[in-house]
Amino acid sequence: MTSGGIKPGSIKRAVAASALFALTMFGGVASANPQPGQLNMTRGASTWSPEAYFLNNVALGVCVVIGILVFGAMFIAMFRFRKSRGAVAEKWSHNTTLEIVWTTIPVIILIVLAYLATGGLRTFADTTGSEMTVKVTGYQWKWRYDYVEYKGKAIDKVGFMSKLDRESDETRQLHSGLDPNAVKVDGYNTYLINVDKPLVVPVGTKIRFVITAGDVIHSWWVPALGWKMDAIPGIVNAAWTNIVEPGVYRGQCAELCGQDHGFMPIVVQALPKAEFDKWLADQQAEANKPQQPAQPAAPAAASTAAAPATAQATDAPASQGHQG
Repeated sequence: MTSGGIKPGSIKRAVAASALFALTMFGGVASANPQPGQLNMTRGASTWSPEAYFLNNVALGVCVVIGILVFGAMFIAMFRFRKSRGAVAEKWSHNTTLEIVWTTIPVIILIVLAYLATGGLRTFADTTGSEMTVKVTGYQWKWRYDYVEYKGKAIDKVGFMSKLDRESDETRQLHSGLDPNAVKVDGYNTYLINVDKPLVVPVGTKIRFVITAGDVIHSWWVPALGWKMDAIPGIVNAAWTNIVEPGVYRGQCAELCGQDHGFMPIVVQALPKAEFDKWLADQQAEANKPQQPAQPAAPAAASTAAAPATAQATDAPASQGHQG
């Protein structure tokens, strides 16, 4: 019994549906922070992040086209030229022209992709001309930020630990009875993606990050910046960003680092330059505030009051002995 073949119109509709799906993925969410249901990478919020977005879309487009051609050819061969329809296999096994074509085209594609990726990595690795330096240190399971330099001037004693915020930490506890959906900041659900102290940086400033770790390997990743960088004990890696628009950008540790790896968020708060300068001045003033000398402990009033009582208690036995 023979079965009917696949109609050419069905093949065209299948190819069109695949292309539409690819276009849907390319036209993903344009917001900086990842959103539920998002299919594509974020365009990001820095001057370099569109580079990673473009490279991702080019590579994804190449993969989608190759997939459609390869699986489409397989699909057509299996259904239109099957034995039940009386198809007879050809006897040849080699075609020099065809083999040259399907070897040359992939090589050209790989060369183009390598050229684009190399250009992107070269610009990403160039931290020269940075106006600010921030040291990022990963610990189990928190981050430390130290402000090293800004506008050519060293920054002294401005640094802090940043860890999961208290509301998320209390909610995540077993049998806490708290609703994760109720953990919100300005109407945005921040369960497990908020911190007690965010990293504050200025917009329109090239910021160099020097990233390391104090215990195990971590990875500092904020999708809106377009990159992530491993934090390795004993090694200092460098990266940079230049955030375009003020806002709050969230990320998390992207390297398995122990039992609380999933509770190690990152929050970057980008401020206009004037607001950041004021914030930094306040932090420096607080850090350099002179410590109040410790006041000597005043003699306890109870001790002075106890002295006469002790003397009276000492005299009492002596008086009793004299009477005897």
